[in-house]
Amino acid sequence: MCDDCGCAAPGPKVVEVNQSLLAANDALAAKNRTHIEALGAVAINMISSPGSGKTTLLEKTIERLKGELRIGVIEGDIETERDADRIRAKGVPVVQLTTGGACHLDAALTHRGLHALEDQLVDKKLDLLFIENVGNLVCPATFDLGEHQRVVLVSVPEGPDKPAKYPKAFVSSQLFIISKTDLLPYFDFSPAAAAKEALQLNPRLAVMELSAATGEGLDGWLDYLRSLCR
Repeated sequence: MCDDCGCAAPGPKVVEVNQSLLAANDALAAKNRTHIEALGAVAINMISSPGSGKTTLLEKTIERLKGELRIGVIEGDIETERDADRIRAKGVPVVQLTTGGACHLDAALTHRGLHALEDQLVDKKLDLLFIENVGNLVCPATFDLGEHQRVVLVSVPEGPDKPAKYPKAFVSSQLFIISKTDLLPYFDFSPAAAAKEALQLNPRLAVMELSAATGEGLDGWLDYLRSLCR
């Protein structure tokens, strides 16, 4: 043990620091929520492992809803602007936030993204704000960003055991999407088993199956989004 890195500190002090950090994050998240509501928007925080298809789902969603709803996107990644470039090509306002190594967005980064996005809005109004979190099923579940809805995705190639392994992401979400269902014939994945485990953790969780590649199940997702904007 040493006196420099904190490893010699008693446990309760570490807990106090963590609680203080989360309290500060939650306070700023509440301000973000007020800011988002002033824009007229509902914010959705999208959480998943890397490669679950979040960006592809957003692309298909924008293609279908762009003429109907005003959509903005905040992209979170450790590095690169690649996801923002894909969304920008769809013609909606987008801001890329890079964490420089951190495995999640927090309320402070999101606050910065909100102001940058607002600069792109012609009439300062939105209907839907998507926040695509950094690919990770652990840390993003801990940090409130100011969203109104949290959506967790698991793709078929990842396997059906993610609810049991990463429970907080499912307990704190309102919707569970099983994505890439066009790949079901090639993987040992039971949507019913995955849904059952998720619902045991959170009985109020809505569950949806879809494939952004084929469009199967996409209408249910779009209706869900429309219902949030009424």
